[in-house]
Amino acid sequence: MAWHSFVAMGDSFTEGLNDAYPDGTFRGWADLVAARLAVDAGPDFGYANLAIRGRLLDQVISEQLEPTLAMRPGLVSFAAGGNDVLRPRVDPYALVERIEPLVAKLRDQGTDVILFRFADVTTNLPAVLGRRAAVLNDGARMLAERYGGYLVDLFADDAFRHPHMWAPDRLHLSPAGHRRVAGHVLTALGVGCDEDWMLVPPRPEPTPWLLARGADLRWAREHLVPWVGRHLLGHSSGDLVTAKRPELSPVGCRK
Repeated sequence: MAWHSFVAMGDSFTEGLNDAYPDGTFRGWADLVAARLAVDAGPDFGYANLAIRGRLLDQVISEQLEPTLAMRPGLVSFAAGGNDVLRPRVDPYALVERIEPLVAKLRDQGTDVILFRFADVTTNLPAVLGRRAAVLNDGARMLAERYGGYLVDLFADDAFRHPHMWAPDRLHLSPAGHRRVAGHVLTALGVGCDEDWMLVPPRPEPTPWLLARGADLRWAREHLVPWVGRHLLGHSSGDLVTAKRPELSPVGCRK
């Protein structure tokens, strides 16, 4: 099936953080998917990416749903809720309940929807975060089955346990991680992808205990402490960021 328009909704996962173009803007898995879909659809293919880093689920819904519906795209990807899971108090079941009306509206309009079971990034985080993420992942599976959506199951892919799939902050994908996500999305859609996107480098040798603890301390100082500080002040990394592709346009056109 050839889709003639694709809108990507969400947060930093979909914005493409840590996968930079030469000009410093971000590419990410959604841009890669759009470029491949455009090959089959032809020159009239339109792509919009409304995702903004740091957005909570309710912000994604309130800011991005109506513009997406107005564009009447053939295909939409939706990935949000991960930032909510990191908050001190959140009901993950309520997150799923708030996602369902969004999926229903898109499907009622005839739009195909891509949903995600997120890869596990909670290994070094409190166990409660893993339980919340599991509820969100189970909800994505349920909604995909209920509404006939495309499910991309990153959680089931052990390759995402490889450290090279992740940026130094351990929460966002690396360029290799984005390529692998793009490969999974295209496979779920029944579209071929570049086989190189699915390659996983050899696992590095185990890090000696002392060096590993030093790396953990650097990670905490450079990434965790600033994140905590922003959220204590009620700030977000996306406060001054706007959507990189707010309207449907040819893949080759970027702001």
